[in-house]
Amino acid sequence: MTNQSTLVAPGVDTAKHEYRTQRAKKAAIAGFLGGALEYYDFFVYATAASLVFSHIFFPAGNPTVALIASFATFGVAYIARPFGALLFGHLGDKIGRKNTLVMTLVLMGGATFLIGLLPDFNTVGYWAPVLLVVMRLLQGLSAGGETAGAAALAMEESPVGRRAFFPSFTMSGISAGIVLASLVFLPVAAMNEADRLAWGWRIPFLLSAVVLVVAFVVRRSLEEPEVFTEAAEQLEKNVQHEKPKMPFMQMFSTHPAQFFQVAMMSFETVTNIFMQAFGLAFAVSVGIPAQTMLIISIVGNVIAIGSQPLMALFADRYGRRRIFIAGVLGSGTLIWVYFWAISTAQIGLIFVVSTLITAGTYSMSNAIYPAWFAELFNVRVRYTGMAIGLQVGILAAGFTPLLATALVGDDPSNWGPAAWIVAGSSVIAVVGALWARETYRTPINELGNPMENELRTNA
Repeated sequence: MTNQSTLVAPGVDTAKHEYRTQRAKKAAIAGFLGGALEYYDFFVYATAASLVFSHIFFPAGNPTVALIASFATFGVAYIARPFGALLFGHLGDKIGRKNTLVMTLVLMGGATFLIGLLPDFNTVGYWAPVLLVVMRLLQGLSAGGETAGAAALAMEESPVGRRAFFPSFTMSGISAGIVLASLVFLPVAAMNEADRLAWGWRIPFLLSAVVLVVAFVVRRSLEEPEVFTEAAEQLEKNVQHEKPKMPFMQMFSTHPAQFFQVAMMSFETVTNIFMQAFGLAFAVSVGIPAQTMLIISIVGNVIAIGSQPLMALFADRYGRRRIFIAGVLGSGTLIWVYFWAISTAQIGLIFVVSTLITAGTYSMSNAIYPAWFAELFNVRVRYTGMAIGLQVGILAAGFTPLLATALVGDDPSNWGPAAWIVAGSSVIAVVGALWARETYRTPINELGNPMENELRTNA
């Protein structure tokens, strides 16, 4: 068995290794930019849902009810994400990673830009929230296929011993997207309320077009991973009938355990969703300025841009499972301190704990999952398996801010339910990690379950 912890394994041609490294770098850059766009869009929406949408897209009334409705529009994207995973996973495993990822990129960027042009409730009445939901659903469809595809492509392009490192730049791109969104929203949050609600909130959405253009140019220049093209060619030679039309059926029949493992481990994302959406709204409700929380988020995510590749290097050297579990347990523990600090308005403690989670414990698990989840599946169903498994788990996570808002209500001292939701999600993720196979030393052609028997069955 090939030792994946070394930079260049014995017997590997140096020139070929360098060629693969260059391709991996290009895939990592594309993943970084795609992740930046996806989470720029995600965090701009989460911030607007926390600070703006409850005032302009819904009728006047109880502010808590309006905020719950605003978070509901945030959550509907998570209903669409599994369908996006199904659609783009199918395309990614059938026609290839590159073209599919271009489609997800354009859909996400286009929907975000259009949100910035939507009329408000005073202009078109209930059509305003309807149109907002439609755009949010399109964002969800795109997100359902983006991270899985970028991770699968980067992992498949990575050289020996760096299969976690290069895909981790997709997660660093996500941190960069959060930083960009926070920086753009800082002057918006500092505006007087009238200007912010009238036109200021639209600026961050319209600026997404800049990230979209840059990411599109880079992604169009990618090539298909060799392991994918080789598998496609082999399938053409060995199977004398039409290619299977539904890769997700193949995935469920050949990798059922891996699907549930990924779904369970994806609950680690609840921590980030809570901090970026519910945490901001909760802090504002206790009198902490939104600008303060945005600055805290910026600092943590700037550090995370560098800390996540570092955590991935550790995973390439010491394995996926132990670092993932340590990170999830750390986040599930520190979240109690985080919410207590917010409820008591201790700004210094909020800053320290938020940074420890964002750039520390959450980075430990978040940097590893792009490679580990992809490695659990055979190349022929990798995009589908990772995308659907990831999004089924994230679907539950998307509605947790709404649930927490309903449970906590307007009592700042009643933050316990929010912390329990994060802690419970962490336990689910740990169970999935304990169940999953350790893959960091497994050669790329041996990843996932064999599918030769399935081929003969369909032939």
